[in-house]
Amino acid sequence: MSDSIAALRRKISGASDLRAVVRTMKALAASSISDYERSVLALADYDRMVSLGLGECFRQAQLDPTAVPERLRAAASDPIGVIVFGSDQGLVGPFNDVIVEHVVHTLAGLSGRVQVWAVGERVQASLKDAGLDVQGMYVVPGSVEAIAPLVAQIQIDIEARPAKSSPSQVRQIHIFHNRPLAASLYEPVSQRLLPLDATWQQGLTAVPWPGKMRAEVLDHGATTLRGLIREYLFISLFRACAESRASEHASRLAAMERADRNIKDLLEHLQSSFHRLRQGSIDEELFDVTAGYEALTKSEMA
Repeated sequence: MSDSIAALRRKISGASDLRAVVRTMKALAASSISDYERSVLALADYDRMVSLGLGECFRQAQLDPTAVPERLRAAASDPIGVIVFGSDQGLVGPFNDVIVEHVVHTLAGLSGRVQVWAVGERVQASLKDAGLDVQGMYVVPGSVEAIAPLVAQIQIDIEARPAKSSPSQVRQIHIFHNRPLAASLYEPVSQRLLPLDATWQQGLTAVPWPGKMRAEVLDHGATTLRGLIREYLFISLFRACAESRASEHASRLAAMERADRNIKDLLEHLQSSFHRLRQGSIDEELFDVTAGYEALTKSEMA
């Protein structure tokens, strides 16, 4: 009996320690979600100003699709470049599987050779298992501050690849990532980042300039346009990466909440068993004392 009680006491202690770790991870995940969501919200005003600037460049210069830099336009024969944001940490459930399945389903409707770049070693392995042509991998950023260097490197690679004199120039770029939803959920989404075609320009020029005084575009729009396009690409990639990281922590938070409930149920069961065994042990001791007292009393009376 004492061995069973001691074993239950050790199990209760271990479960309590594990629950403390789970609660700490829950707090860290919730805090990380807030950090990445705030970074996305901080982009909103900047994104609006960049879009307004691009629209004004197109309106004042009366640009046509050929005015967009050649390296940012695509031909039908160009391969399709795909950037997939995944996770390299555990306790995220089917996070990578969900985005890989979305990638495979979306690319099935596109024609042309597909070249994939993965953000994350685990999602890279899943993409290879799905039969996709994975060209390279980027390291998943561990913080909000690490996103900007990653995005800068991706931008450099995007601009450098078409510049190579190769028959396999990649000028059509699609990005895939998970986007957070309410109640610690997420959904896979995609965006065509390049090419910057006439439809994209028309959408920007349709937004009126907010104010009576029109903005003046310097250098007849050429230098300004290139700078604004670069910022547009930066914002799109930064948002995708931040939303992916927020989704990852949301998935981990949901997993930790399930683990916390399971540990709570286990603790209740262990404590109930402990109290039952403890009470049984006390009852046995009382019965032994009572039986001894009765035996002693009968002996003295005899």
